[in-house]
Amino acid sequence: MGKKILLVEDNPDDVELALLALQASGMENSHTVVARDGQEALDYLQRTAHGSVAKPEVILLDLKLPRIDGFEVLKRVRANPATRYLPIVILSSSREERDLITCYELGANSYIQKSLDFSIFSESVRQIGQYWLCLNEVPWQCPRV
Repeated sequence: MGKKILLVEDNPDDVELALLALQASGMENSHTVVARDGQEALDYLQRTAHGSVAKPEVILLDLKLPRIDGFEVLKRVRANPATRYLPIVILSSSREERDLITCYELGANSYIQKSLDFSIFSESVRQIGQYWLCLNEVPWQCPRV
């Protein structure tokens, strides 16, 4: 099935735009799983920890989510030894500096502000896919030294 992306987003329009942008980016070997709230994302990641589903190569995480917000998801993912090394890219409309700082303090790998312009948003998602799916190496892919 190829490399997996976990998109954690509650806004149906943003989900659709992200999926279209990923499809347009030429990542034919990738598969995107969508979690529509923080609890759904954590439940999915718990299944990856038990080996019942493959770990994602990258998590694209919104901050303002129902049930459990993105900050708490980030905190819990980093606290769990089975998921702590998963790359997490914050993909948020928040332009608050405090949100940016908090995300990096909690262990985010990157923070991207969503653009309302589809071409800019699409290019951002393409670059995210290129880097995190094609260039980045994650610990479970690397040979043990």
